[in-house]
Amino acid sequence: MKVVIHGKPFAETAGPFIQGMFDELEARKIGVFISAGFEKILRESGIRFTATRIFENPAELSGARLVVSLGGDGTLLETVALIGPRQIPVIGVNVGRLGFLATVAPERIKDMILALETGNYRIETRSILEAEANNMEIFGGVNFALNDFAITKTDTSSMITVHSYLNGVFLNSYWADGLIVSTPTGSTGYSLSCGGPVLVPNSKSLIVTPVSPHNLNVRPLVVEDSSVLSFEVKSRSNNFLLSLDSRSDIVDESTRLVVRKAGFVARLIKMRDDNFFDTLRNKLSWGLDMRN
Repeated sequence: MKVVIHGKPFAETAGPFIQGMFDELEARKIGVFISAGFEKILRESGIRFTATRIFENPAELSGARLVVSLGGDGTLLETVALIGPRQIPVIGVNVGRLGFLATVAPERIKDMILALETGNYRIETRSILEAEANNMEIFGGVNFALNDFAITKTDTSSMITVHSYLNGVFLNSYWADGLIVSTPTGSTGYSLSCGGPVLVPNSKSLIVTPVSPHNLNVRPLVVEDSSVLSFEVKSRSNNFLLSLDSRSDIVDESTRLVVRKAGFVARLIKMRDDNFFDTLRNKLSWGLDMRN
């Protein structure tokens, strides 16, 4: 078995758990591919490891069975972007903060390795958003997101106007600080903080959520995930901020955007006792009531 490992800088308290993971992988003679950026972080942190391969290009991941993301939810999103359409299954170890997507606690790393080796886990398929622009290749061709696509203003004063179309039919002109298109996975992220609903991960829907809309009667909208959404943006600054998960860039308002469900999915590995509603209650205090 060959395992890919990717991560970001981690707190000193996480060091012993990460060292324990590499020791366990070596003891079980499991091959390890490490991303070049994370390899540098490991060396600077004094972590001892044996790597089958240090890779810079995802094309070098041939033969890898699964990917371990070491960090928080942002690291897992970055890992999904790294894998792209290869659809290699990913599991997240939470050595970050919230850990809503990266649900394996550091204390359970050995249990995780045993489960991965024996196949005692399940895989959840999660839909991916794909964005295209009329006049440029956005984000170097890594134009997809597991959580959400967002259009937001670039300054702190004037709102923007987002003219929106659903399957080519005019939907609405949103006078707001921005607009979010979210997958079911991303429904517990940025969209939720702007008043959007929570969707269970396997829902066949997308959420269109305005950010601080100027119209009181504008609310989030749930549409079929087969929908094609397109946008034209007007701004006093003649530009706006475009975001895909944790990546963002400023683009000119002449840019026209199209967002749809991608032709590939993210495959998230879950431990057998990992339950979405348990995570929702434990991480986001969903349904918390003193009477319970």
